[in-house]
Amino acid sequence: MKHDTVTPYNTQEEKKEQVAKMFDNIANRYDLLNSILSLGIHKGWRKTCVNLLKTKQPKRILDVATGTADFAIECARLNPQLILGIDISDGMMQFGREKLVKLKLDSLITLKNGNAETFDMPDNSFDAIVVGFGVRNFQHLEKGLINLHRLLKPGGQLVILEFSYPKNFMIKAGYNFYFSYVTPVVGKIFSKDTRAYTYLTESVKAFPNNEKFTGILDEIGFKKTFFKSLSFGIAAIYYGEK
Repeated sequence: MKHDTVTPYNTQEEKKEQVAKMFDNIANRYDLLNSILSLGIHKGWRKTCVNLLKTKQPKRILDVATGTADFAIECARLNPQLILGIDISDGMMQFGREKLVKLKLDSLITLKNGNAETFDMPDNSFDAIVVGFGVRNFQHLEKGLINLHRLLKPGGQLVILEFSYPKNFMIKAGYNFYFSYVTPVVGKIFSKDTRAYTYLTESVKAFPNNEKFTGILDEIGFKKTFFKSLSFGIAAIYYGEK
C-alpha cells in the first residue's frame, strides 16, 4: 500500500535519519512542549492504552519509539519482568534514562538505539508491544509493523497511540487552526527547531488513520484489531493481537 511520505527537513537523507536529527534537536524541551501542546491530555491517553494490556499481564514488553520513556514508565504499572525501550534518537533517550534513575526504574526498563523495521531479536520475544506517537515516523510503515508482528509471541498484544484527524467539521476546523498556527508558534518559542512542529501537522494529515490503519494491521496478520478515538478524534488507540 502506498502512503504519502512526509519528512522533517525534505533533504536527501533517509526519513529515519531526518527524524532522529529532529528529535535530537528538540529533546531538551520535548516533555515540556508535549504537555503544553496536548494540554496534559497525553498522560491520560497512555493510561488508557496500558489498561488494555492488564488482562493478559504481559511479562516482557517492548516500547517502540520510546523517546523520553513515558510509555515505558506507564507500562511499569503492570509489574512486568522486563521492559525494553528502543528509539533512533539518542538525545531523547538520554533524558529518558535520567527519568528512570530518578524513579528507580532503571533496573526494570532498559533503553537502547533501534527502530521497528530493523530491530533484531528472536521471533516471539515479547508479550506486548506499545508504540506512542511513533508509527507515523516509520520510514516504511508496513515493514516496521511486520517486524513487530514477528517479535510478538502468539496471543501477544500490540497497542499503538497516535495522533489522528478529526471527522467532525467544527473539531477539524479548530484542530487545523491549533496545529497550523498555535503549535508552530509555541514550538518556535521553546525550541530551536521550528520545522519539528510544522512536520507534526503534515505527518498527522498524511498518516492512514482510523479504519485505514486497522486495515493495514489486518493485512499484516494481526487479529482482533480495533481502533478507539480519543478526545473528539484528535488521537486514536489501535489494538491488535498476534
